[in-house]
Amino acid sequence: MKKDKLNYARAGVDIAAGDQAVEKIKSLAQATFNESVLSEIGSFGGFFKPDLKAFENPVFISSADGVGSKLKLAFMSNRHDTVGEDLVNHCVNDILVHGATPLFFLDYIGIGKLKPEIVAEIIEGFARGCKNARMALLGGETAEMNDFYQPGEYDLAGFILGLVDQDNVINGKNIRPGDVIVGLASNGPHTNGYTLARKIAFEIAGFQFETPVDELGMPVGEALLMTHKSYLWPIKTLLRDIPVRGMAHITGGGIAGNLVRILPDNTRAVIHKGNWPVLPIFQWLKKHGDIDDDDMFEAFNMGIGYVVVLPEGDAERALKCLRREGEQPYIIGEIESGSKKVIFKS
Repeated sequence: MKKDKLNYARAGVDIAAGDQAVEKIKSLAQATFNESVLSEIGSFGGFFKPDLKAFENPVFISSADGVGSKLKLAFMSNRHDTVGEDLVNHCVNDILVHGATPLFFLDYIGIGKLKPEIVAEIIEGFARGCKNARMALLGGETAEMNDFYQPGEYDLAGFILGLVDQDNVINGKNIRPGDVIVGLASNGPHTNGYTLARKIAFEIAGFQFETPVDELGMPVGEALLMTHKSYLWPIKTLLRDIPVRGMAHITGGGIAGNLVRILPDNTRAVIHKGNWPVLPIFQWLKKHGDIDDDDMFEAFNMGIGYVVVLPEGDAERALKCLRREGEQPYIIGEIESGSKKVIFKS
């Protein structure tokens, strides 16, 4: 009997499935293209010609990130159309803190067995996030590695490039004592704290993804899968009128771990815990996990997804502006003289 020859497909990599995925991706990505995009999906590199006429001293600002263990929820629920948008919005917020406008996004998908329909769902999320940010999904890479990832699992990474005029870069260096700290509401854990959240929800509490929770008004899995918010357009509107001195995206490490990154030496941030409502999902996780307040604030954003530091005299105007843009802003603290750190007061 003739022995079947080994080939790439028999080894676990399906070239045909990859080609099908690329075809599904093309239309989704092309829907995000604008006049600055000079290439097509499938090229070895993405070509982008930025419009620099509005900039006197243009500065490119870039960032890269992942979704982390929130992906486990996508695997559990077989819902793959939200995690791509999570990643885009996370990256948008990261460069937004410096005042940058996003130009384009690149994605990486590492997957075990390549299923074109799953890849297409992931790309749908990428494309939706890019369209909302008015930037191009310029290109990316999908790598099939069946001997690397568990069946049904994958990993995501995203890379973003933005642009800001050098005179308008925001980096916190002008923060001074007396400034106020405005927090913008999150809609859940965003993309951080999911190792702890999953342990509480699915191991300690013993719930399933679809288990309804009265105080959440939805199944626990749906509450945890809520899409990471983008603050791009409300913040862009704010920056047109308000002299913002510093901004922080509240991700891993919580308010303290991220706000401290923009504080000048000899200043400290004082955060008043009772100045904003803690979302029900965090109250539920705290109760079922019996987690201390300090640990909750270290792992989660606790209802504040983005922070703006500005002069006290501009605080009311800023709040009104953000509310007009559909945000829920709160004055959550102030800047004082002191050693560079963030402290909480009840």
